[in-house]
Amino acid sequence: MNNKLYGNLIFELSHPGRRAYSLPENSFGNHTLPSSCKRAKDAELPECDELTVVRHYTNHSGNNFGVDNGFYPLGSCTMKYNPTINEEIASMPSFTGIHPHQPIETVQGALEVEYNIQRALASITGMADVTLNPYAGAHGELTGLMIISSYHLQRGDTKRKKVIVPDSAHGTNPASAAVCGLEVVEVKSTENGLVDVNDLKKLLGDDIAGMMMTNPNTLGLFEKDIPEIARLVHDCGGLLYYDGANLNPLLGIARPGDMGFDVIHLNLHKTFSTPHGGGGPGSGPVGVCEKLIPFLPKPHVCKNENGFYIERAGKKEENSVGDIHVGGYLGNFLVILRAYTYILTMGKDHFKEVGLLATLNANYIKECLKDDYELPIDMLCKHEFVFDGLKDKSTGITTMDVAKRLLDYGYHAPTIYFPLLFHEAMMIEPTENESKETIDGFIKTMHLIAKEAIDTPDLLREAPHNTPIGRVDDVLAAKHPILTYQQLVNDKGEES
Repeated sequence: MNNKLYGNLIFELSHPGRRAYSLPENSFGNHTLPSSCKRAKDAELPECDELTVVRHYTNHSGNNFGVDNGFYPLGSCTMKYNPTINEEIASMPSFTGIHPHQPIETVQGALEVEYNIQRALASITGMADVTLNPYAGAHGELTGLMIISSYHLQRGDTKRKKVIVPDSAHGTNPASAAVCGLEVVEVKSTENGLVDVNDLKKLLGDDIAGMMMTNPNTLGLFEKDIPEIARLVHDCGGLLYYDGANLNPLLGIARPGDMGFDVIHLNLHKTFSTPHGGGGPGSGPVGVCEKLIPFLPKPHVCKNENGFYIERAGKKEENSVGDIHVGGYLGNFLVILRAYTYILTMGKDHFKEVGLLATLNANYIKECLKDDYELPIDMLCKHEFVFDGLKDKSTGITTMDVAKRLLDYGYHAPTIYFPLLFHEAMMIEPTENESKETIDGFIKTMHLIAKEAIDTPDLLREAPHNTPIGRVDDVLAAKHPILTYQQLVNDKGEES
């Protein structure tokens, strides 16, 4: 491979006068732009021929790592396989060619999709109704907390301003609560990584708006005391919120609504196989129990004898939290459509296999690797589990070293240094899609890296060795990122 094309910036391949395009002749006449709209000097744009441009970006695209070209033990959050049929359906002109401001009678098919997936998600989670409006998981969290706050305010219970969050929770939980104007109260975990019920009892009172939980939790452990937790929170007048980030292992097996949860958000880009790479788009539907339906945001898709229609926010005295984003649209429709396709393709009979296989794969990896990697909590896990670095600490090899070395073997690293409960945390989530052969290959590589840590530790400290760039200074890159290209010119006026 030509390293000059592969490794250089597009600016470095630039030569004055070269063009990768040919514009048609001007047929609009000559028009003078006002000086306020003109640049003081020409923009510094690369000048390359078309073949150079194509080769440059095609070569660089090979540096992208995704589930389509390798194992991604980072977890289901954007790293779960998205079946190609989802993309085929979402790319149909009948769906891509519609506009949100079309007359209702011309988009009945799209509204039927939204109505049906509202019902499907409600059934899967054990909720009474669902809104599809939130654009991502954190947006769903905020929406759910807004519903909880509105419920208490509507009842005149204005002193409920606190939300209980486990110390193992995802970081978005306390952040969403703070954005909603609520005070975060942390509940501790036991030595087994589960919510400490005795500590929870001390926090409950008439100022508690609700409690946020992930079940199974961030350590991949099922919260076995959830019936008692639900009773305690409800007895003090609070509501129970379910962070749907870890719903994968429960699909078809258990429903949050049956556990006592009142509000739930889902990540369609995690559990229901819709792409979310590069920060978006996403979708974070929110489901609620029967008494909270009036507080759901609008617009909302409904059905009557005449077909499907959109219920919008009306009078100010309504309990609905109203529009949760500018425009008042029905969420990210094509993402929702992909999830609907996934649900229909799986079918009711096969849906429960998702949770079973996710759990089987995770436990298989955990049991195979726990002799080489420290397992701080040795319990049956669900879809994910957490090691605390290598078991042999005498090597001085860190979780970061292991993660970098995995790149040399063609694997993406798992989630590292999260959750914060363990100093050298390494969270592994294989998802339900991976074959035994793929998982066995990963296990073999992890054993090999553990052996390298003893025999050739410097090999790991200097990893990766087979990537376009080596070990970078992550702290420096975060504190002083270089986000723009600036041409350097020497005192002779030459580019350098």
